[in-house]
Amino acid sequence: MIRHTVCFKLSDGSEESKNRAKEVLMSMEGNVPTIRKIWVGTDFLMSERSYDVILQVDLESREALDEYQNDPYHCSVVKTYMHANREASIAIDCEL
Repeated sequence: MIRHTVCFKLSDGSEESKNRAKEVLMSMEGNVPTIRKIWVGTDFLMSERSYDVILQVDLESREALDEYQNDPYHCSVVKTYMHANREASIAIDCEL
């Protein structure tokens, strides 16, 4: 099992923007078939070092991660939105 985690710092860190990003990320549930589990959270502390949104996706294998990265819905809807609205992002992929 692979866990794909991404933290996003949004260009606009308002609650409205964080909640919209969460909606877009959660929209992958049921639209990206390789996802086994998805969780999205938003930051409430808003410190200088905080990121605004965290995404965690569990996938069956490294091959499934590759499929996820190239999935048409993920690429056209989610990546397009997040890339247009982020200031920065960091990611880690690990085996569980």
